[in-house]
Formats: sequence, C-alpha cells, structure tokens
Amino acid sequence: MSVISYLEARASAAVLSTTEESSINTSISTIKSRLASYFGTGLSEQFRFGSSTRGTTLPRSMDEHSDIDYMVVFSEGGYTPQTYLDRLKRFAEAYYASSDIKQSSPSVVLQLNHIKFDLVPALKQQWSGYRIPNGPNAWQDTNPNDFNATLTAKNMAELYKIKPTIRLVKYWNTYNGYIYDSYLLEKYIVGLSFYSAINLRDYVFTVFDGLSLSYDQPQWRKDQIDRAKDIVAKVRQYERDEMPASAEMEVKKLIPG
Repeated sequence: MSVISYLEARASAAVLSTTEESSINTSISTIKSRLASYFGTGLSEQFRFGSSTRGTTLPRSMDEHSDIDYMVVFSEGGYTPQTYLDRLKRFAEAYYASSDIKQSSPSVVLQLNHIKFDLVPALKQQWSGYRIPNGPNAWQDTNPNDFNATLTAKNMAELYKIKPTIRLVKYWNTYNGYIYDSYLLEKYIVGLSFYSAINLRDYVFTVFDGLSLSYDQPQWRKDQIDRAKDIVAKVRQYERDEMPASAEMEVKKLIPG
C-alpha cells in the first residue's frame, strides 16, 4: 500500500457509517418531536447545523467527543441567555433523566449512548441570522450554516479532496488532544491555496506545511505540530529515496490506522 492509498483508506474510514447516520437521524427526529411537544409555540425554529451538516463529522470510533450541533430558536426574546439555557436544561432533564446533561456555553450538552447533542438556544434576528449565547449574560450574532456553502464550493473546485482532507486532519487533531478548535481548523483548511496539489497526500501535507500557533499557546501543542511537520518531511524524503514501505510506515505515525 502506498502513502496515497493508505490516506484514502483512512479518509473513507472517517465517514459516518450508514448505521451511525441512521441512529443519529432517529435521535434527531425524536428530539425534534419532544422539543415541539415541550415548548409548543415557544419555539419558532429548530434545526441541525455545524459539521454534521457539512459531512465532516468524525465517527465516534475516531472522536469520542463527536457531537451534533442543534439550534433551538425561541419565539420570545427579552431575556438573558442563561434563561434560555435553563429552559433547555429543564427540557433535557424531563425527557432524558438517565443521560448525562450539563451546561457548556453556548449550549446544553446532552450525552446519549451513541452521540452527543449540543443544544444551542437562539433568537431570530429581525432581518437575517441569529443570536446565540456568549456567556450567561451576553449575546453574539451568527449565521450557522453560511460556512456550508463556502466549504461545498471549495470542495467542488478542488475535485472533492477538501472534505477527505478535513476529516483526516481533524482526526490528527483529535488523536493529539485537540490542538485546534475543530471549526476554526475547518475554516483554515478551506481558506488555503492548493494550487500544486494533485492527490489526497498533497492536500493533507499542504495543510500540515502551513500549521502554526501564536507564541502564547502551550508548548505541548507546538510540540505536536513540530512532530507532524517532521513526519511529513520524513515521508517526502523516503519517497524521494524510493522507499515506499518506509514512507507508509512513517505516515501511519501521522494518521494512525
């Protein structure tokens, strides 16, 4: 197996299985029905957003903290974010008493057996977009699915190599202790230029070539990035020396099997 074929196999393994997708969809259908029953006209909208709508969510086998972002839009404004977070927490306790439930602003986290839900309270803006909590007492503006169109366009322009690249790099990020925020990592990858990239190996290595951190970040994170760059350099050297088996063994240190 070559470096390219190995990475392609790992990228395929990083896609949610049909069974996992089915379980998630069932849970979403249930939570949607229960929210509607519990809040009634108190809600104006509810919908899924985030990486699970972009096809970049990792299976739980690759990321035990993989979650579903779910926006719950309340009809009535005028209260602090904490008020709406408390309402969602009471809802979760009413229907999921045996599950792990906690607040993690801007959301209420509901841990089910097969997936974690981040329930995000929101208010609809007058013209467009939403407001979500920025701590217990302040709001921030957001357009939750705007990035989806940007990623989709980039993926098409790059011959559908962007989503597999994102999944592989997110797996590396997860495996090494969440060096980067997952969403910001996706945005960074989409913003890169891949003008000389041909195959998945080129795309993945281009991402690692450009990774950096600000000076005030913890040393352990910088060490993990340096290690990744060293591995990429060794893989390239093995390939130049026509040592494909050694190159494959080395890349497995970057993206474990």
